[in-house]
Order: sequence, then C-alpha cells, then structure tokens
Amino acid sequence: MSSNDAKHELLAQNSPILSRVSGIELWQWRQEARKSAVTAEIPVTEVDWLLQELAGLEPLALRLESFKQRPQIELRYPLPMLSQLWQRRLYERSPIQYLAGVAPWRHFSLTVSPAVLIPRPETECLIDLALDAVKNISNPQLTEGHWADLGTGSGAIAFGLAEAFKAATIHAVDRSAEALAIAQLNAQQLGLQDRIQFYQGSWWEPLGAFKGQLSGMVSNPPYIPSNWIAQLQPEVANHEPHLALDGGGDGLDCIRQLIETSPDYLRSGGIWLIEMMAGQADIVAQLLHQQGSYCHIQIFSDLADIDRFALAYRTQE
Repeated sequence: MSSNDAKHELLAQNSPILSRVSGIELWQWRQEARKSAVTAEIPVTEVDWLLQELAGLEPLALRLESFKQRPQIELRYPLPMLSQLWQRRLYERSPIQYLAGVAPWRHFSLTVSPAVLIPRPETECLIDLALDAVKNISNPQLTEGHWADLGTGSGAIAFGLAEAFKAATIHAVDRSAEALAIAQLNAQQLGLQDRIQFYQGSWWEPLGAFKGQLSGMVSNPPYIPSNWIAQLQPEVANHEPHLALDGGGDGLDCIRQLIETSPDYLRSGGIWLIEMMAGQADIVAQLLHQQGSYCHIQIFSDLADIDRFALAYRTQE
C-alpha cells in the first residue's frame, strides 16, 4: 500500500460519527468509567482526558461536574461506542491515545494510530536541544537549508523542527507507508505540508540527492533490545509498532547505522542528534568517537535525570 492509499484509508477510518447525549447521561458514564479505572489500576485522569478529546469538555467543567446540567453534549462517537473503546482500555490495555486517535506533543495535537509510536513528552527535548546546538556552534546558517527527521512516525519531530527552523526545509523519512500517511495527515492539519517533504524508505536511503547538504539530523530510532520488548508494559508491547521499538540484540543496531552513515549526508558542522535508552549513553559516545567524523560529542539528560540524548557535530572540513 502506498502512503497516499494509506492516507485515504486513514481519513475514512477517522471520520467521526457525531452523536448527542444529555449531560446527565455522560456524567453517569463518567462515574462508572472512573470506578472501573480504579479497579483496573488505570489512572482515573485518563477518563477525563478521553472526554476532553471526544466530547470537547473543558477541564474545569469536568472538575466541577458542571457539564451534568447541559441538555445536550456532542460526542465524536455514540455512547455505546465510547463504552466499547473504554472496555478496550480496561481489558486489552489499548493506549488511551490510540482510542482517542490523538496525542498531545509540545503544543501540537497529533493524529495517532497503532501504525505509529505514541510521541512521548521526553522526546520534546530534542527540539530544544537542536535549537541550543545551533546557538552554541555560532553558525546561523544551520537554521537554514535541509534538516532530516529519520524514522518520523507521526511526524512529531519534523513538525517541531519546522516550527523551530522556519527557513529550513524538513525531510521526513519512514519505512512504513501507514506511518507516513499519518504524518502527512498531521502536516496538513497543522498547515505544515509545504514545509516538509515525506519519503518512504530506510534512514538516509531516500535522501541520496542531499549528500553533504544536511544542516542537521534528528531521530528517535528503535533502541530497545529485541528480547526486552515482551517484558514491556502491555500498552507498549502489545499495541505499539515493534518496527519503532526493536533495536536489535543490544538495542543499538539502528543507532550504529545512523552513526556510520550520517557523515556522508551532513555538511561540515552539521548536527547529529538522537534519543536513546537509559544505559546506552557511554557506548553511543564511544561509537561516535570511534567513527572519527564527529566532534563536540555531548550527552544530555531528560526531565527524570536519565541520560537520554546524544548530540554531535560533523567534523569541519
């Protein structure tokens, strides 16, 4: 299936079936859903987040329960379908973002499905690190030209880069046609479709015409060791795409490939920036040093003080 075919199918699947319920009906549904969340050891906050997304209820209305008085509330789906979605959360451990079809990231609201990894809050730091990296190298030309988001998934990093570097063209690459369809749909919804070029392929493969021209490369590659995946929480192991999780025997297969191939594509002083797993920082820094084409190699922590990001610059020639 091509990315365009996948995009058209996605649009059809995501067409909302609008329904209306009374405030008291929805309040009763919320009460039962919150009780079931406690029993299933799922955060009760997920119930309200789902209602914010699918019923447009404001956090204050939910907290005060003032929506209970409304004669009608418009739902994206009929109430029985909402109940079915919640049952999937309880008993199949489907991530709430997939059930709602949307995930917040930075200030974006992104369409998501099981074809893409759910964008995490810690990944937002990549955009801030890219901005700081350009400032620290004192090379304003890096804010222009070409930037790549390799393994784009929902397109989150590409959108962050497009917003951060308004004079740059962003190239977003993914192996999955279904993932690219979601990324392209998100680009259209955010009005960024003219700033981002999308390509189906593996890592740098579709960008051969841009060798030596990239101002920067940012990626959140698969980095979980293959035999760890089955041990992850069921929301991840059973629902998120393994293509976006599985980093091979030690979790570093994709990172090694990006370290080896990126110097051919980055311009002198170009930025190489990735997310990685806890415990991988030392070996990633060592691999960058050994490759010989990088300098100013740095490791950065996430908000939980875990070494999560590796940054390097293409050696000046």
